[in-house]
Amino acid sequence: MILVTGGTGLVGAHLLLRLADSGNTLRALYRNPTTLAKTKHVFAHYGKQHLFDAIDCVQGDILDVPSLEPAFAGVTHVYHCAAFISFDPRDEDLLRKTNIEGTANMVNCALAFGVQKFCHVSSIAALGDSPQPGGTITEETEWNPEKSHDDYAISKYGAEMEVWRAWQEGLQVVIVNPGIIFGYGYWNQGSGAILRAVERGQYFYTLGSCGFVTVEDVTNIMVQLMQSNVSGERYTVVGNNLTYKEVLDTIADDLNKSRPTIHATRALTSFAWRADWLLSLFTRKRMLTRSMAQSAHAKELYDTGKIKKELDYKFIGLKPYLHELCALFAKRG
Repeated sequence: MILVTGGTGLVGAHLLLRLADSGNTLRALYRNPTTLAKTKHVFAHYGKQHLFDAIDCVQGDILDVPSLEPAFAGVTHVYHCAAFISFDPRDEDLLRKTNIEGTANMVNCALAFGVQKFCHVSSIAALGDSPQPGGTITEETEWNPEKSHDDYAISKYGAEMEVWRAWQEGLQVVIVNPGIIFGYGYWNQGSGAILRAVERGQYFYTLGSCGFVTVEDVTNIMVQLMQSNVSGERYTVVGNNLTYKEVLDTIADDLNKSRPTIHATRALTSFAWRADWLLSLFTRKRMLTRSMAQSAHAKELYDTGKIKKELDYKFIGLKPYLHELCALFAKRG
């Protein structure tokens, strides 16, 4: 029996689809019944609704240990995809509680119930800090506690510490650190928000860069690692290092929209996040935070040599993938 948390999110839903399509016996942990509709939609899109119906969906919460006990009964492998994502400083407590305490609960249950192997979905935000601007980041790059990190990055780093603790206590673990993930179906959150922004008209761009990857690559790598003898390792999962402008231009072309033409300099984004903070005093909603503004200019390069060597893996090219994804986005119902 395989247990998947976060099965109503982008990675979790596509992971469930991949595992179900391979004939695995699955259990999915969910909090809110209404969110299951998103996962059902992904299965239906690929003509696999019957596979979803065979999944044992159990209501529970990674912050509520008693609710996890029935979910872990008979489980041999765990994919922990559940997490809270926010870059709003006001969400600091919830980020730490969900991502760190929730992961601690998951690995503790895995140890208590004799789980054979545990896969944790982390983030490139939890990787180390390049000692020089534009430097290449690997799994071995050291995390610098003296450098400013946003609350999300800190929470994902803390979650990894809980996984490493469980590994030291005897649990077989693997960690994946994906970049910005693109995939079908989640148009109102995550990378889907980028598509919506370009559709509405995205006028600004920065010259920063980041790591991008398809959801199919992430789930394929997770499954292959769990089926391997690898344990006690983490892997950067980035298919393409691209500038934000390259990604925005590609999406704009595929959606037949105008490319962004206004260069958002550091001075402009510095003013913008402060103005957003002032506006949030009335709206109670942040659109651009200080950390978001800073990361928009960062020129990060991620080395994926470790996972390529481990699995002899070849990533999907993001630009042709975006062409197909944008076509599906344009036709969404």
